[in-house]
Amino acid sequence: MNGLTLAYIGDAYYELKVRMYLIDKKLTHVNDLHKQAIRFTSGTAQAKIMEFFIESSLISEDEVDLFKRGRNASGPGRKNIDAKTYHLATGFESLVGFLYMNQKDRADELIVLGINYIEKGDFNGKSS
Repeated sequence: MNGLTLAYIGDAYYELKVRMYLIDKKLTHVNDLHKQAIRFTSGTAQAKIMEFFIESSLISEDEVDLFKRGRNASGPGRKNIDAKTYHLATGFESLVGFLYMNQKDRADELIVLGINYIEKGDFNGKSS
């Protein structure tokens, strides 16, 4: 499967896991859920998580290769986000997508690490 297809699946799975996390925190108002979800699911948040994984050596060389597969396949980006951030976020989604399809426990482990990283930091996750 190509990197962008993996990113497509990874984006959906990551979004689902974030939504489940927020509901487990007893958030019930849709507007609050949406605002909180953006903290974790924006391209900026995903890029920060990926940088954290790489800088902290939390992912293997094979996982870095999977990240690069998605990063390198992504196009020029979006209007609301710079190209570097977009590529990092797409690579993150690609990694999550591959792991979801092949090593779901590992995908879940990385998602929890990413959520905790955003939750504990003073990073707000909003798009640039």
